[in-house]
Amino acid sequence: LLAALAGSQQDVVPTTRALISVSDKTGIVDFCKFLVTKNVHLLSTGGTAKKLREAGLEVMDVSEYTQSPECLDGRVKTLHPKIHGGLLGVRGNKDHEAQMEENGIGKIDMTILNLYPFEQTVNGGGDFNQCIENIDIGGPSMLRSTAKNHASTTIVTSPEQYDEVAKCIDENGGTTLALRKKFAARAFSLSASYDSAIANWFTNQLGEEKPVTTRVYKPEFPLKYGCNPHQKPAGISSVLNSKLPFDVLNGVPGYINLLDAANAWQLVKELREATGIAAATSFKHVSPAGAAVAVPLSDVECAAYEVTPEAAKALTPVALAYLRARNADPMCSFGDFAAVSDIVDEATAKILKKEVSDGIIAPGYTPEAFELLKSKKGGKFIILEAIKDYDPGEIEYREVYGMTFSQKRNDKIITKDHMKEIVTAKKEAVTDAVVRDMIVASICIKYTQSNSVGFAKDGMMVGVGAGQQSRVDCVKLAGRKVNTWYLRQHPKVLALKFKAGVKRQDRVNARVRYIEGDFTPEEKIRWEAQFEEAPQELTTSDKTEFMKAAEGVTISSDAFFPFRDSIDHASKYGVTYVVQPGGSVQDTQVTSACEEYGMAMCFTGVRLFHH
Repeated sequence: LLAALAGSQQDVVPTTRALISVSDKTGIVDFCKFLVTKNVHLLSTGGTAKKLREAGLEVMDVSEYTQSPECLDGRVKTLHPKIHGGLLGVRGNKDHEAQMEENGIGKIDMTILNLYPFEQTVNGGGDFNQCIENIDIGGPSMLRSTAKNHASTTIVTSPEQYDEVAKCIDENGGTTLALRKKFAARAFSLSASYDSAIANWFTNQLGEEKPVTTRVYKPEFPLKYGCNPHQKPAGISSVLNSKLPFDVLNGVPGYINLLDAANAWQLVKELREATGIAAATSFKHVSPAGAAVAVPLSDVECAAYEVTPEAAKALTPVALAYLRARNADPMCSFGDFAAVSDIVDEATAKILKKEVSDGIIAPGYTPEAFELLKSKKGGKFIILEAIKDYDPGEIEYREVYGMTFSQKRNDKIITKDHMKEIVTAKKEAVTDAVVRDMIVASICIKYTQSNSVGFAKDGMMVGVGAGQQSRVDCVKLAGRKVNTWYLRQHPKVLALKFKAGVKRQDRVNARVRYIEGDFTPEEKIRWEAQFEEAPQELTTSDKTEFMKAAEGVTISSDAFFPFRDSIDHASKYGVTYVVQPGGSVQDTQVTSACEEYGMAMCFTGVRLFHH
């Protein structure tokens, strides 16, 4: 092992000579003009030196400084003792100082560089030789030399750092040790990420398994805690040299908020792409409570959702989509995280304003909508703006209990093309509206914890069954929600007379309990106190008779139905259409069950497990 070298330790180090070699020339002229005002001597190479001279700055070429010409088509520029000696020499070390003087090596206090755009070359479709030529050699060497000697030298690797360096020099007369350490850490992370990208790409060219995968993360902001208050510390990071898929416009998002936002945004984005209709979803605990596209409301739906016919006519497509999504299961949507596919307008913001919700992610906001939402929850309502055309990469990674899992991201978007294999006799029954509902249900369960099934009608989810080990239990769970959705439209439910002052969510919960009807004596006393007069009982026969009219419902499953029991149970809730991947040894039995109930069924061939 090498022993630490002795030298002087200095907090603030003035910059007298800076070496500049950048491929990204954003802001470099202004930054170098600032350095010159601080009497910093500039060394540079090639195109960077040319740009600085064109701006009227005095620059010494590295080749003049080293007395060695650039050669081999620019492959060798800075690999020279006068460069690396100037960066690595330990200040205050007598032996180093003597050797530097003996060899004519001047101190270089700062290196400003970007690495050759290797990943951009690969992503841009460069051929093998072009990619090889864009592997930087001198840049990483200078980066590591400067970062290693951060006790005295400052490494600057991004235009984003220029202002921070300038501010530090203005305030202190030089760079501080804290700044140099921070930038050195960032530089070594950049070097690791760069080398990992090269190694992964090169290995892929050989068709072999990757020898190593290095992923470097940049902490973006801390989180209050993780899933639970005792799970501290917690934070959110981006992959180095990438961005987060959103900007935080308002509020302080939490760990589960961001999981909801990431999944919810993908859901509505894909729904919009697949249907061409404005889409929305209401998320809770990383599964959708509801999802919908903008399909006009019927009069009875208006009554059930507490929307006047006049207000319904004024709904914009995105407002209509969220109103439907929220009303799939308004009890479960309490405290949701919303996502919409289109720019949030004032009509949508007004709906959100009156609901109990934690936040929203959308591609943008009108000024009026933003001001409305910003004032919600005492200014704490979370507002995220999704980054347009964000590329999350082909491969996704997850760490669990010391293991790192990787897989190709599930970028399969379910479209009408997946609904062409109709395996039942009623092929003509699968209309465009049915296909729309099949798409809504299938994309919804794609982002629902598995096992999952979902029921859809008129462009909206009316029941989502998530996270059950048995598929028929998913059907039963979601079916209970379908039953509740339908019965919210029962005349007795619509006729409930609440006392003035009963809050909106309390009205929602009271209706659901009325439909369920299994009160304890104590609970019923408190429940009845919300009404001007005690409601008539909603009897089992009332419910059964009303549900006989249920029809036109679509059920989608994230994997094949292994037995006909799911179809038998689904028939109780007005299911007329079935969409599933198929592929079970029991497909014939399940198809026969659909035929018996007069259902039309499509096989998509795509399993949609989500964990």
